Amino acid sequence: MAGPMAHSRARRNPAEGRAPVRRAAASVGVLFLLVGVLGFLPGITSDYGDLRLAGHQSGARLFGVFQVSVLHNLLHLAFGVAGLAFARTVAGARAYLVGGGAGYLVLWLYGLAVDHRTGANVIPVNPADGWLHLGLGLGMVTLGLLTGRVAGRR
Repeated sequence: MAGPMAHSRARRNPAEGRAPVRRAAASVGVLFLLVGVLGFLPGITSDYGDLRLAGHQSGARLFGVFQVSVLHNLLHLAFGVAGLAFARTVAGARAYLVGGGAGYLVLWLYGLAVDHRTGANVIPVNPADGWLHLGLGLGMVTLGLLTGRVAGRR
């Protein structure tokens, strides 16, 4: 029978006491690491045999929807590692979320402007990626601004 003492001996939650912006940045980083790994898994990535190093010819689709390439997956992995590194400080976490979110908004604009059937679509992106990039950009900027507030200031 576990009483109140059992709980006090439990391991401390590593996120306990960490600023919300740091937790948010670390969570986003882990999400990008997961997506980067999933992009290399056949079955989760459809048409895996059509995965290319880069460019619009890559026919692989993460979850059967989002066009990916080896470069695209490696960028997700690098962005995930960056999120974990920047989450070590409040200022870094906020910069990662706001700056990274702004970067995803630029990527969304790139997806609108680029001809998806040409070599200029090097990452590659498709319309589904565009909507995802818009959502990620807005979500990350919002997380950075809302969770990055200094205590006592509005």
